Amino acid sequence: MTVTPPADTPEGLCVRSYQDADQPAVARLYDAGLLAGQVAPNDSGADLDYIHEAYFEDERHHFWVAEHEGNVLGMIGVGSDEEHTAEIRRLRVDSTYQNTGIAAVLLETAIAHCKHHGFLKIRLDTRFEKDAAVDLFDRVGFQHTRTKPTPGKETLEFYLDLYRKDEDEDPHHAGAGI
Repeated sequence: MTVTPPADTPEGLCVRSYQDADQPAVARLYDAGLLAGQVAPNDSGADLDYIHEAYFEDERHHFWVAEHEGNVLGMIGVGSDEEHTAEIRRLRVDSTYQNTGIAAVLLETAIAHCKHHGFLKIRLDTRFEKDAAVDLFDRVGFQHTRTKPTPGKETLEFYLDLYRKDEDEDPHHAGAGI
C-alpha cells in the first residue's frame, strides 16, 4: 500500500522502522506525552525501553518513526496479545508538528502493516482529548466504541474492522483527505 501524504505533511517526511539511534527521540516523545496527560500515570513505558523485544521479535509487530530533516517527529507501534486483533501503540507527534499530516501517515503505515499480516481488527485508545485526534481516527475508519474513566482523564477506545472488503469501504475513509 502506498501512503499518499496529506497536503499539510512536511515535504520530505520519511516513515521508517525504528533504529537504536532513535531511542533518545522516542523517549522525548514519550515524556512529552506523559507531561501533557496523554499517557496514563501508571504507564511505565517499559516497552519503549525494550523496543526490539516488544516490537521486532514477532513479524506481526513493528515500530516506526517519522523523520524529517534528520529529526524524529513522530512514532507509532503495532503489537498484539490476540491472534486477530492488533493494537496501535505509542502514536505520538512532536507538539510543534501536531495538526500536520504526520499522524495520518503514521496511522496509514500501521494499518497497511496490519492488513498485510492478516489482522481482522485494530484497536487503539487515547487519553488525548483534542477534536483533531478524534477526527483523524474517524477519517481513517476507526469507530469510537467507548469512553472509560481513568485517573486524571477519560480514555477513548476505538476499533477499525479490517475484514471488510476494500471495495465496500467508504471512499472518504482509508486515506482520502487525511
